[in-house]
Amino acid sequence: MKNIFTVILLLLVSPGVFAQTDLTKSKISFELKNLGIKTGGTIDKVQAAIQFDPAQLGTSKIEAVAEAASINTDNTMRDNHLKNEDYFDVAKYPKITMSSTSFQKKGSSFVGVFNLTIKDKTKAVEVPFSYAAISTGHLFKGSFKINRRDFGIGGSSMTMSDDVTINIEAESAK
Repeated sequence: MKNIFTVILLLLVSPGVFAQTDLTKSKISFELKNLGIKTGGTIDKVQAAIQFDPAQLGTSKIEAVAEAASINTDNTMRDNHLKNEDYFDVAKYPKITMSSTSFQKKGSSFVGVFNLTIKDKTKAVEVPFSYAAISTGHLFKGSFKINRRDFGIGGSSMTMSDDVTINIEAESAK
């Protein structure tokens, strides 16, 4: 469940901006069901390099790195459990990364394809997101789902859902 949260953080970093810029704010949250109850958390430490221009999608690029150890579920005991080998194994795999491979315009929004790497396992994920110019820079919001088992997170738990929803909200400077 918490391993899904880390994936969400990485995916949240997927928004972009005109020219090369870095994140000024980010909120990556994740959600899944455990014992039939929705639970979730955040990943608090994320860095990204964003080169996004809606008029030049072919040359746009987003690279993001999240610190797996920054997972936060408001429960220290659970957070520590998520950092062990069965979940994120932060001692061996301290970083979660996302790197864009392409972008498409879909109506008034966008879809980015990203290589998401967790625990040395890389999968392509599609991330639908919105983009808006705001007074301080650029705002990106997106949401997508992953299967935690694709990344070797949490084993074969019968009580924890395989599907994890990751929500991303990121701002970059002008």
